[in-house]
Amino acid sequence: MREAHRFANRPVRVLDGLYWDVLGLLTQARGGIALAASRGRLTSVGVTAWGGDFALLDRAGRLLANPRHHLDPYTSGLTGLVSWQDHYELTGVRPGPGTTACQLLAHAGSPLLEAADHLAMMPDLFTLWLSGEMLAERTIASTSQLLDARTGRWADSLVTRLGLPHHLFAHRLAEPGTVAGPLRDGSDGSGVGSGGVRSSRNGRGPGATMVVAVAGHDAASAATALPVSAGSVGYISLGPRSLAGLELDAPVTSRAARLAGFTNEGGVMGTVRFTRALNGLTLLQECRRAWGVRTSYADLVAEAATAPAFGPLIDPGHPWFLEPGDIPARIAAYCRSTGQAPPEDRAQTVRCVLESLACSYRWALEQAEFLSDRRVEAVHLVGGGAASATLCGLVADFAGRPVLAGPVEATAVGNLLVQAMADGRLGSLTELREVVRRSFRPRPFPPAARREPYEIAYSRYRRLTGIDGFWNDAGPGPRPDTGRRTRPARHAASAPSGTPVTPATPATPATSAAPAVSVTSVTSVGLSGDRVTAGADEEVEVGAPVGLHHMIDVEAFPAP
Repeated sequence: MREAHRFANRPVRVLDGLYWDVLGLLTQARGGIALAASRGRLTSVGVTAWGGDFALLDRAGRLLANPRHHLDPYTSGLTGLVSWQDHYELTGVRPGPGTTACQLLAHAGSPLLEAADHLAMMPDLFTLWLSGEMLAERTIASTSQLLDARTGRWADSLVTRLGLPHHLFAHRLAEPGTVAGPLRDGSDGSGVGSGGVRSSRNGRGPGATMVVAVAGHDAASAATALPVSAGSVGYISLGPRSLAGLELDAPVTSRAARLAGFTNEGGVMGTVRFTRALNGLTLLQECRRAWGVRTSYADLVAEAATAPAFGPLIDPGHPWFLEPGDIPARIAAYCRSTGQAPPEDRAQTVRCVLESLACSYRWALEQAEFLSDRRVEAVHLVGGGAASATLCGLVADFAGRPVLAGPVEATAVGNLLVQAMADGRLGSLTELREVVRRSFRPRPFPPAARREPYEIAYSRYRRLTGIDGFWNDAGPGPRPDTGRRTRPARHAASAPSGTPVTPATPATPATSAAPAVSVTSVTSVGLSGDRVTAGADEEVEVGAPVGLHHMIDVEAFPAP
C-alpha cells in the first residue's frame, strides 16, 4: 500500500454556520484518482467519510445546498417526539445533536427540506458524483439514527413519528462491496480523465475503473481491517478521538447500554460495532499547540516514557478537556481540584495524558464486556496511535491483557480490501482479515507481569472519575460510596481560569444555556442530555451535553 495524494478536509464557516467544502474535496479526490491511475491500471475506487452528515439533493440528483458540518451546533435533539429508550432499542444509536435525524429535524418546515428529493450520506454523495449512481450504503446509514438496527432497513415507523419525508429514504440500501458503476469522467467527456484514468459514461467498458460502495463509515472500514482470526473482537481506534468496544453479531440496546454511552453501528458482513466514543490524541495536539513547540509527537511521547509512572490522572472525558485551549493549564487545575500534585514539566504532563487515556480505554472495554456478556482476551489497536509503542504498552499494562497493534492506516486498508472483495479476489471477511494478518503483522504488547501498581492506579482513576458506582450493584468493580466524591464539577463546561473549581459547587459558564443545578443528595446517572432516574422512578432531563464521559454526579435536577 502506498499513498498517492493527501489533502486537508477543512470545514468552511459562512455567516450562520459551518459547512463541508464538498466541491473542493471532490476536486482533490479526482486529482488523487488521476495520480493513482498514472502509476498503472486503476481497478476501482471507494470512499469513506464521517458518519451522521448528509447532503440534500433535488430530483435530478443536484446538490441543493452545501452540507452542514457536524461540529456546527444547530440542532436541538429529539425531546418530546419519541422516547429516547424506544428510539435506542430500534436504531441502536444514542440520541445526539449530530445525528442525521436531529439535523433533519432542525430543517423542519424549511424550503430546503421541502425541495429535497434525495438524502445522501457523505460517502454516498461522493459515490454518486464519481459513478452517477444513487444508493445508500448500510454502514454509513447506520449512523443516521434512522435505520433499524436488527433488520438493516430504514425504520419507516420512526420516520413517520418524526414527521420526516419518506421519499428521502427511497433509494436502495447497499451492502459494503456493492459495485455502484464505472467511474464517470468529470472533465471533457472523452472517457479518459486527467492522468489517463479510464472512465465511462455508458456501461462498464473494457478496463473501466469501477466505483465501489465500501464500508462508507470510516470507523466501519477501520474495524474491517482488524487482523483477527476468530472469536469475540475487542478493539480501540486511536485517533484525535477514540472508539473503544467490541465487534458483535447482534446489537445491544438495553437501557444500561444507552446510559453508558454505547452505540450500535453497522459493520461488514452483518457485524455490529458496539462502541463508545472517547477523547483521544487531540489532548496531545492541544498540549503541543499550547506549548508552541515544534517537537514531534514521537519525541513528546519518548520524553513521557522517561517520566515517573503512576503520577496524576485526569478524566479525559471531562468538559474541560473536550474543547480546544490551554490543556496543560486545565490538567494542572484538574489535579489541584482533585487533591493531586500537578505535573511538574512537559514530560510528566504527557505521561499524565497517556496513562489517563489508557485507564479510560480499559473502563470502556470493561463496560462493553459486561453489557454484551462477552469476554475478550486480547485488544486490537488501530489508527494513528497504534504507531506509538509507549501508548500501546500502557494500554496493555493498564488493561491487564495483551494488545495487538496495527495497522495504522486501518480505514484505508479496510476500504481497499472491500474493493478487492467486490472484484472477486476475496470471498469472506475471514479471508479479508487473513490478508490483513499477513500484510500488516500486528505488533504484540504483553501486559506487565506485576499487576499491583497498575491496579492501584486504575482504582485511583475510578475514584477520581466517580465510575465506581456506575453499575450500582450489578457491574464490575466495587460498590459505590455513599459519600461525596472529590473531583471537578462535570457541569463546568468551560476551561478553568487557573483557580480550582470546588467540587461541591457545580457551575455553568455564562456562555452555556444549561440550567443551574441545585444540591440535595448524590445520585449517579448517565450522560448529561440523556434521561436518567433521579431518586424515584421519575425520569428527567439533565441539561446541556457535557461531553463524552460515561457518567456524571449531580445532586438534584431542574424540571426539563
